[in-house]
Amino acid sequence: MSKTKELVEALSKLSVMEMSELKTALEDTWGVKAAAAAVAVAAPAAGGGAAAAPEAESSDYQVILSKVAVDKKIGIIKVVREATGLGLKEAKELVEAAEAAPKVLKETAPKAEADELKKKLEAAGAQVTLKGL
Repeated sequence: MSKTKELVEALSKLSVMEMSELKTALEDTWGVKAAAAAVAVAAPAAGGGAAAAPEAESSDYQVILSKVAVDKKIGIIKVVREATGLGLKEAKELVEAAEAAPKVLKETAPKAEADELKKKLEAAGAQVTLKGL
């Protein structure tokens, strides 16, 4: 079996939280951001990138859990579980990690979905940031 196939199989077995941690570790190790890499790859495909309209609104957004109200953590965990499909333990770990530093909740979501998720999380007591991709 080739190294590529072995790597694909190993990555396929990771949970969402483990994938998120892997992404962060690779960004730290290589000194790049996944969103920036996606833009750099997409720009040449769009005709060199120099002619791209910078004022165009993003169609996909990254949903970032910025701050968590400690006394409202249970409600936030419920919304996180509903939005991500994570188990109770993984959702709790993500929310608790967001207490110390912002955590990415969804790598990419359409604008309508990102706005709806932001509203639900803010109603539950969290602060959320949407980052256009």
